[in-house]
Amino acid sequence: MAMTMTGKTPLEGAPERFQAPMSALCKVARDLSRKIALGPLAGELGAEVGSNLGGDTQKALDVLADEAFVAALAGSGVRWYASEERDDVLEIDNDGALALAIDPLDGSSNIDVNVSIGTIFSIYEAKPEPEASFLRPAIEQIVAGYFIYGPQTALIVTFGEGVRHYVLDPEDREFKLVNPALTIPSKSTEFAINASNYRHWSKPIRAYIDDCLAGDQGPRAKNFNMRWVASLVAETHRIMSRGGIFLYPADARPGYEHGRLRMVYECAPIAMLVEQAGGKATTGPDRLLPQAAETLHGRIPLIFGSADKVDRVAAYYDLPDQEVSALFGSRGLFRG
Repeated sequence: MAMTMTGKTPLEGAPERFQAPMSALCKVARDLSRKIALGPLAGELGAEVGSNLGGDTQKALDVLADEAFVAALAGSGVRWYASEERDDVLEIDNDGALALAIDPLDGSSNIDVNVSIGTIFSIYEAKPEPEASFLRPAIEQIVAGYFIYGPQTALIVTFGEGVRHYVLDPEDREFKLVNPALTIPSKSTEFAINASNYRHWSKPIRAYIDDCLAGDQGPRAKNFNMRWVASLVAETHRIMSRGGIFLYPADARPGYEHGRLRMVYECAPIAMLVEQAGGKATTGPDRLLPQAAETLHGRIPLIFGSADKVDRVAAYYDLPDQEVSALFGSRGLFRG
C-alpha cells in the first residue's frame, strides 16, 4: 500500500532531510490544485497584476502562489528562496541548510483557457551567500521536480536516484506513489517547437525541423507530429510520459539571443529530471547541467527529450557551417 503525505506522514521514497520542504511544497500544490479547478469561481485568477524582473506579465495566481510557498516553507529547513516572481533572494530560515529555486506557476498565460499549468522547483545545498547558492553549475542540484495541475494533479520529482511519479488522490487529497522509476520512452515521432519563429532560428535548428517536416519523403523516412502547448510543465510531462523532443532555441529576435527560458527556475530543474529519467538536455550544442546562470533571471536555450533525438540535434551543430547550409539543398546526411 502506498504511503501518503498527511501531516508528519512521509512522502514515500523521499530522503528524510527533504521531508519537511516536500511536505510544504505538497501542501501548497494541493491548495493550488483546488483553486485552479474552480476557475472563474475562484475569482479572476488570470488577471494581470504587474510584471516581474524579466518583463513577463504577472497574473494574480502567480503572485498568490509565490506568497503561499514562502509562507509554507517557514521552518522547513530552507534558508534561501529564489523565485521567478521576485527580484532578489529571500531568506526564510536563518539556520536552514537548503536553497530552493521555484517558478511558482509555470504557464500562467494558459490559466483562462483551461490548459495544464504547473510549479517547477529545485533544491541546492545552501551557501552563506544567497545568490551564490543558485549561480552555480546546475549539476549541483540535489532535488528537482514539478507539480502539474491538469486532469490529474501530479508530482514528478528526483532526489538524485531516478524519477518518482506521484498523483494527488482527489478523495483524500494525498500524493500517492504510482511509479518509483519513471523513464522517458525512446520511441516517439513527436517534436515540440513554436514554428512561427522559423525565420529567426539558426541553420542547425531549421535543418533539423526541415527533416522532421519532410516526413517519410525526407531523410528521416518517417512521419512526425508537431506539438506546442506554450506551458513548459505540460510539454515536459508529455515527453516524460511518451517521449519526443522539445526545442526552445536561441534565435535572432531581440531578447532571444541567449534563449528565453530561465536557467535557475526552469531549465536547470527540467534538465536534472530529464537526465534522471534517461533522456538528455542541452542548449543545442552543449549539455545543460554543467552550465551555470550568471544572474538569477538569466536565460538559456533549452532542448530536451529522448536521448537519441537530442543527440541528433547536437549533430547538426557539430557540422561546419557550409555543410549545414548544403543540407537545405540535399537532405541525405542524417538518414534514419
